[in-house]
Amino acid sequence: MNKGKVLIVDDNEDVLFSLNLLLKPHVEAVRVATTPDRIEHFMKVFEPDVIFLDMNFTRDAVSGQEGFKCLEQILKLDRDAVVIFMTAYSDTEKAVRAIKAGATDFVSKPWDNDKLLSTLKSAMELRFSRLEIMNLKEKVAALGQYGGEDAPLLIGESPAMQRIKANIERFAKSDANILLLGENGTGKDVVARLLHSCSQRSGSPFVAIDLGSVPEQLFESELFGYEKGAFTGAGAAKAGRMEVAAGGTLFLDEIGNLPLLSQAKLLTAIEKREIVRVGGTKPKQIDVRLICATNADLAAMVADGDFRQDLRFRVNTIEIHIPPLRERGEDVILLAEFFLAKFARKYNKEVRSIGREAKKILLSYEWPGNVRELQHAVERAVILEDTTILRAHNLMLAPDAGASATKKAKGDELTMNLEELERDAIDRAMKRADGNITRAAELLGITRFALYRKLGK
Repeated sequence: MNKGKVLIVDDNEDVLFSLNLLLKPHVEAVRVATTPDRIEHFMKVFEPDVIFLDMNFTRDAVSGQEGFKCLEQILKLDRDAVVIFMTAYSDTEKAVRAIKAGATDFVSKPWDNDKLLSTLKSAMELRFSRLEIMNLKEKVAALGQYGGEDAPLLIGESPAMQRIKANIERFAKSDANILLLGENGTGKDVVARLLHSCSQRSGSPFVAIDLGSVPEQLFESELFGYEKGAFTGAGAAKAGRMEVAAGGTLFLDEIGNLPLLSQAKLLTAIEKREIVRVGGTKPKQIDVRLICATNADLAAMVADGDFRQDLRFRVNTIEIHIPPLRERGEDVILLAEFFLAKFARKYNKEVRSIGREAKKILLSYEWPGNVRELQHAVERAVILEDTTILRAHNLMLAPDAGASATKKAKGDELTMNLEELERDAIDRAMKRADGNITRAAELLGITRFALYRKLGK
């Protein structure tokens, strides 16, 4: 066997010595206790997998009442505990009572070494099976809270999105850690889910956590889990997200918001590939594929001392940049049509298409909030719309307001120089039209030939 830990509780030192000598070569570790009052200590500190428990101590040499009371105490501490009773005063009635009370087996003294080792092997197998079932139950419960969503579609035909799709296909099969970079609302979570669904881990959990929304004092319990009684309110043990994601993918969103102390703990878990639950002592081996995302400049944060260089190297084996919506051209219309169909079904609306003026506004708006802002805008418009065509006024968007918001976010100063304004407008129109002169001219409200002249100038 050579795995698993055994606790022997007996007031006979000869029995302790003999059993220790017999079992030590076959298990991970053995501890002994001469009195039952040490059981709780060993269960918390040593965490035995199998307990050999004498039925009779000093107060009672025959009935076995002390042993039954100890068994009750053990099962209160660990309902999945595996206990093997030992006694020199055995009979069938006592053995049946022991099994009914929750004991796993019954060994008579003196014992046969081969039979005892066989009993121990069966007991260890039972213990590991119980632990596996318990872990699976915890994971299923946690997955209901943390993950389980279907992978969403990555909508877009622009050259920028074609590159993203090519990168997903290229890197999905790799187990390398991936860092997704891009502005808020660009769909980094969508890309993360697609990387998982296209990977060899697709049959295992995808678990996401927004580190920007987790208080520093809850970071360990959220990521690593906790044991029962680890802190006030911890009425039951709970698997952390890293444990729930074992075998699958862990998506850490907004990793740039992680405090330095938490960064150190995360780095240790990644390097050792193991975690220890809060309030626990036993390390758990973890196998996860790590995908992180941020809208922050990690290189600048490292230079300012706000992000660990070693953690940055760990999480960005591969970098994928997600473009902002304003650089995705006609993808805005494709996305808007997707959201239109989705919310029309949700709100039982008859609206089926987007009007021409509404499309012009969608294409001319800067979308500082990216895809997330577009989704909310279309949802609001669908709710307000009472015809079959989505009209411009229900979008409640002002193109100039979008442009100003984007410029403000970039820290640009607005200039009244007409040449610069014209150049900026042409540049943005060409980007949205993906270089298509005719479409860019339509966006600018001028003829193709006029645009050619301005481009030449």
